[in-house]
Amino acid sequence: MKLKECDLSGNNIRAIHPPDRTIRSGPALARAGLCDDADLADEVANIYAVAVTPHLAALIDTSDPDDPIARQFVPDRRELGTTPDERLDPIGDDAHAPVPGIVHRYPDRVLLLPSLICPVYCRFCFRREKVGPKGGGADSGVLSPEQLHIALAYIEDHPAIREVILSGGDPLGLSDRRLAHILDRIEAIDHVDTIRIHSRVPVAAPERITPALIAILSRATPVWLSIHCNHAREIAPETEVALAALSRAGVPLISQTVLLRGINDNVDVM
Repeated sequence: MKLKECDLSGNNIRAIHPPDRTIRSGPALARAGLCDDADLADEVANIYAVAVTPHLAALIDTSDPDDPIARQFVPDRRELGTTPDERLDPIGDDAHAPVPGIVHRYPDRVLLLPSLICPVYCRFCFRREKVGPKGGGADSGVLSPEQLHIALAYIEDHPAIREVILSGGDPLGLSDRRLAHILDRIEAIDHVDTIRIHSRVPVAAPERITPALIAILSRATPVWLSIHCNHAREIAPETEVALAALSRAGVPLISQTVLLRGINDNVDVM
């Protein structure tokens, strides 16, 4: 599939799938056989972003009510309820955000959040109130050029920072040009020696791992790519091909796995 570019508030974002193919609404989930109650799914989607790529949808066994992929991405009625002890910012990002797009929790590393948009939205996301096209109250869920400049200047002004971690949102959802610009700017900062990107893209939309993208990730300063993967079923043949191509190009690969009840909380699955 040819990847498309779209413009959101002056920022080019790579649309990993055309809008008519990514499943974003209750009726679309119902048509795909992924939910029984389209109205309920829409009720959740009106509060928390929903998106299921065609690639992931094809991996779901719609006859299994406990399918481990569906349970990660299909809206659940329990999302509509909150308990008194729940927090809007459960990991305390806001308290460590000196400027938009930066979370500086530890002296030697920072999170850079250039985009709050993801190709898919995990139902267990601890930034669920912030991610999506209108994440964090922004018009597009993307840092403006001015905000990005301020965020990068913050990193430049703090020499104790050795590692920059791009997260979000999914950084690989950015256009090649914008991602390359960000990586070039970070690589030019003398005191930064490690760059890390956290992404669901190799699992959710492996066709995004193009030769052009791989070339952008292959650079003098190592760009570690942390793949978010929670179940062996997510590692489809297309994902294996994408990861092999990244590895051959010298991109260091690591994995982040969330322990999820009823999905991977047993020895056989892990």
